[in-house]
Amino acid sequence: MRNLVSALFAGALFGAGLALSGMTDPMRVRGFLDLFGEWDPTLVFVMGSALLVTAIAWRIQPAMARPLFGEKFSLPTRKDLDSRLITGAALFGVGWGIAGVCPGPGFAALALVPVAAVIFLGGMLGGMILFRFTFDK
Repeated sequence: MRNLVSALFAGALFGAGLALSGMTDPMRVRGFLDLFGEWDPTLVFVMGSALLVTAIAWRIQPAMARPLFGEKFSLPTRKDLDSRLITGAALFGVGWGIAGVCPGPGFAALALVPVAAVIFLGGMLGGMILFRFTFDK
């Protein structure tokens, strides 16, 4: 129960942060990605904050025996890049640029603009299912 409550709290905090920072607004995201037009630098602060928190967490983690709300850490161990990772990252970036929304803000947008969020999330889930049946062998 403790893990469920902490996961729910972390998800709600993450969603609130996305909503307050403007990450759920496709026009703000597109403005951020428009480097040669009317660039909107506000999301640099959001990403910079995320990098700062991550850097602190990576420095603290080695001194911890285990996570506060889990049995063990699940940290990435691979350091090499493969074609699937690069292709997936490229598709994610193109989709983010076209839609102006990625999965986290898409779920957070359910509370703000439910119709648009449901359309986006339906398309995203449909693409995931299509991938599963066509490429993930």
